[in-house]
Amino acid sequence: RQARLAFILNVTINADKSIRAAFAGHPEEAHAAGCRHLASEVTVPRMPADIVITGNGGYPLDQNIYQAVKGMTAAEACCKPGGTLIMVAGCCDGAGGEHFFRALADMKNPRELLAQIQRVPQDQTAPDQWEVQIFARILAKPRVILVSDVCDAAVIRSMGMDAAASLPEAIDIARRAASPEARVTVIPDGVSVIVEKA
Repeated sequence: RQARLAFILNVTINADKSIRAAFAGHPEEAHAAGCRHLASEVTVPRMPADIVITGNGGYPLDQNIYQAVKGMTAAEACCKPGGTLIMVAGCCDGAGGEHFFRALADMKNPRELLAQIQRVPQDQTAPDQWEVQIFARILAKPRVILVSDVCDAAVIRSMGMDAAASLPEAIDIARRAASPEARVTVIPDGVSVIVEKA
């Protein structure tokens, strides 16, 4: 509304990055139609589990931790309280932006960081604040293990996660903390699905 757009053209794409559908016209109406269409194609049932394993679509979508947070949101929706979220992402570029890294590496704990962000006036938000907020929300709930054989484990740990060099190693860590009856949910491409609300 503020931009006073008269017309928009939005598209949805598939896993191959090919256009699946196009939505054009009045900005709000075309956007809403696109959202409804996308939700009908990518919404999946919520499958609560003690251990949730996901990925972020491969490179370039998993090039750093900043990008990997996007796929964690689908897994977060399925992870039971006290559970473990395992994110498999290359993260060849490390953490992502410096502000994003510093905000998380300097936090005392995720809940305190969330409270701090919520006190920031709307006109004083910092770069990458929204992604910091989403990641802090995720870190405040389940244990998070990031699987990467190239990202520095010290960087991963400094941002509030556990590090694993392989998926079997991460599963072993998660199983040791879970009950023998632990349920596991796998979301192959967390960045490309919408999990139904509970």
